[in-house]
Amino acid sequence: MAAPRKVLIVGAGGRMGLAMARLISQRAVPGLELVAAVDRAGAPLLGQDPGVAAGVPAFGVILGADLAAGLAARPDVAVDFSSPSATAATAAQVAAAGVPWVVGTTGLGAAEQAAVAQAAQKIPVVLSANMSLGVNLLYALVAQAARTLAGLRYDCEIVERHHRRKKDAPSGTALYLGEAAAQGFGWNLKDVAIDGRTGIPGERPEKEIGFHAVRGGDVVGDHTVLFAADGECIELSHRATSRDTLALGALRAAAWLPGRAPALYGMRDVLGLTAPAP
Repeated sequence: MAAPRKVLIVGAGGRMGLAMARLISQRAVPGLELVAAVDRAGAPLLGQDPGVAAGVPAFGVILGADLAAGLAARPDVAVDFSSPSATAATAAQVAAAGVPWVVGTTGLGAAEQAAVAQAAQKIPVVLSANMSLGVNLLYALVAQAARTLAGLRYDCEIVERHHRRKKDAPSGTALYLGEAAAQGFGWNLKDVAIDGRTGIPGERPEKEIGFHAVRGGDVVGDHTVLFAADGECIELSHRATSRDTLALGALRAAAWLPGRAPALYGMRDVLGLTAPAP
């Protein structure tokens, strides 16, 4: 029997970090072992065992604020759901340590994305705005729909809903789906994206993809891509009802990544989907 993959969770005290700890304890993805857990300085759960915090048996691991100490536990892979502001520093440290890195943090700016890409020159990295199987299938469907509808004057709009605590908008998943639509239409998303509308913006141009963010309650994540033409509207949707779906995808990536060549991978690589990358 192969030795278990030793996992370091970065952002272990957050909702996603605790979900991953619970799923590791429950062997939702076989062959994973939690060996270290870190979070930001001042995080509420520092000093606690992430298993106890997640409502499962203790791992014998103490949640700390020192990433270097977590890497000293010699993990086979690090799984990161922390914050965009921490990404560049984390990228440099995991790359220097030679530890494969799964990045689920959303809201990354150009500097953070560049840091991830630089790390991927030295270590294998999985970066994805959404790690669920369903969303990655939806990406392929949206790209195919846009290719089919290109030139037929179908307008594209993306509506996303999330819980009140979400900090970034539009969501990373909405932008990911926007990339799929833009790719299918043969457009550059940066040239056609518009973030909501207000006032009197005038008639909608043909080459435009609108993003609309709803925030409230404890909504895990709903995404709908609309293709609207005169006389009909096509809607492709995904609804997450539990963060376990995202955490499970991240753990699948953690099991898949060690041993891969240094490169920047996506969840479609992990899941074996053939849709072209954005």
